[in-house]
Amino acid sequence: MVDVERALDEGGLTNPHVREYVAHWANITGADRIEVVSAADDARLVQESLEAGELLPAGEGLYYSRSYFKDTARAEERTIVATSNEADKGVYNNWKPAAEMKPKLVELMTGASAGKTMYVIPYLMSPKGSPVENFAAGVELTDNRNVVLQMIRMARVGVEYINDLGDSFVKAVHVTGDLENLGQGTPDDKRYFVTVADERTILHFGSSYGGNALLGKIAHGLRQGSYDGWKNGFLVEQFMLLGITDKQTGKKYNICGGFPSASGKTNLAMTLAPDALGDRYYVEFYGDDIAWIWVGDDGKLYGMNPENGVFGVAKDTNEKTNPTAIDSIVPGTGAIFTNVAYNPKTQEVWWEGKGDKPTDLDGWEDWKGEIIADRAPEHADDPWAHPNSRFTTTLANVPNVAKDFEDPKGVEIHGIIFGGRTRDREPLIRAITDIAEGVYDGLTLGAEATAAADGLEGVLRYDPMSMRPFMSYSEADYAAHWLEVIGRATTKPIFAHVNWFQRGDDGRFLWPGYRENLRPLNWLMEFLNGEVEGVQTAVGVLPKREELNLEGLDEQALADLDTLLTIDVARWRQEMDFREKHLAQFDGLPEAIWEAHRRVAQALDNA
Repeated sequence: MVDVERALDEGGLTNPHVREYVAHWANITGADRIEVVSAADDARLVQESLEAGELLPAGEGLYYSRSYFKDTARAEERTIVATSNEADKGVYNNWKPAAEMKPKLVELMTGASAGKTMYVIPYLMSPKGSPVENFAAGVELTDNRNVVLQMIRMARVGVEYINDLGDSFVKAVHVTGDLENLGQGTPDDKRYFVTVADERTILHFGSSYGGNALLGKIAHGLRQGSYDGWKNGFLVEQFMLLGITDKQTGKKYNICGGFPSASGKTNLAMTLAPDALGDRYYVEFYGDDIAWIWVGDDGKLYGMNPENGVFGVAKDTNEKTNPTAIDSIVPGTGAIFTNVAYNPKTQEVWWEGKGDKPTDLDGWEDWKGEIIADRAPEHADDPWAHPNSRFTTTLANVPNVAKDFEDPKGVEIHGIIFGGRTRDREPLIRAITDIAEGVYDGLTLGAEATAAADGLEGVLRYDPMSMRPFMSYSEADYAAHWLEVIGRATTKPIFAHVNWFQRGDDGRFLWPGYRENLRPLNWLMEFLNGEVEGVQTAVGVLPKREELNLEGLDEQALADLDTLLTIDVARWRQEMDFREKHLAQFDGLPEAIWEAHRRVAQALDNA
């Protein structure tokens, strides 16, 4: 038997509740060793991983890892929210009774870490001293060293974050399992990723990758966090968060928002001012994936990014699309690349969209570790990197990270935006001044169906608030909670919907996007301040052309602007029918949401 008490003493872990929890799961998983880790252990753990071949060098202070080829993304169909109350069941949260799931996970985990080290990762998903600190602390137990290294980059890790917190911590257990014999995607699939939300317990079995294994990130930071927020009066959302300073006036604004997959969230979060406006505006990065939001004692809305790092999608990340991300993964940053292409001879990495594909294939291996030069002709054009390949880096490495990103008070939220990938109907930006209509807009957020999501052309795959994969309680309660929290704020944020992806008849994008996206956001803040009035439409207030700062915008975008600032009423009327069917799934939806729907529908009928 492993000497649990001695290992915890050596690791400086004194919290008796945590010690009891570790001992309990050490007995179940059968780990041979126990090691308490902190951020200070990173260099040693990296070296051990290099020596074991779990990491490969990818340049000075950069590292490369591969996951098992069937273990490369979140597995939503195996991801479950479990509670003891069936009223928590929603349309999207894949709810199961806790009494059914907990024994199943214990059985799978019993003895499954034999011969391995159980790493104890005490972590905090907030700056220390935050108003939500008691909901942000957790202890992840894992038998995978790469998970430890990723968590050190994504969270604040050390016993100092949990020793004084009593039993106010999330119990997160991750067991990798025998990845080659788990039956991934078959009727015999043994993987389960379960958040027992009403017990603040996370049990994940059968993966070593990303959101399945870094339990502080999605399982705690989104699913458990949103459940805790529901019960305790704050919001937890899959939102980006950025700050914009107008150097001419000295005013600073913070905007958060939700975007479905492939709708530009990370690129917006890490954006810079366009060159023509760089002397006037400075953009600061707070976070690209999660925001915790609450009402302060002063009645203002505050938010923070609970993460300490960025777990970014590598595909299509380059100097044009996201120069900030590129600068955050340079040599010396300690960044880890996962499932991109790798050259062990030159220690280079590459992915689709990074830049020109190397023409000298000598040494290059694809994300599976297979030699690219040896590919059969019919596979010559197969991707080198996995579409969900990633880079992991700390917030401190992001060049324009906000100076106050560690401030436990959070930052005031002035605007909440939603944005999906829509080829028509949705204008560049529309402001929404009514709170219920703003929440309604978030609940009907979606992106057009793509190859990755079956659907009809022009029909959205709805993704409420961009939380569809992360819901932990029913959608009706979720809508009511949004109305309650925002309604409690005496200083209200402005809501808006943005769309960078409108296309012309020739299929061309009408808006240049990327750094130019700052222009409509600046207009939104001017509208909030009453400095511009816009044009009222059935679906919100659109900018007048002359109200947008167009300095330095290219001629093609200027020519397309009139189209970008109009709405297609016929398409909107069609969309309202789709929305009604979507919302009708959610039993008990607050009447205020239905009233908002009817108001918009009536305004469109009158348009």
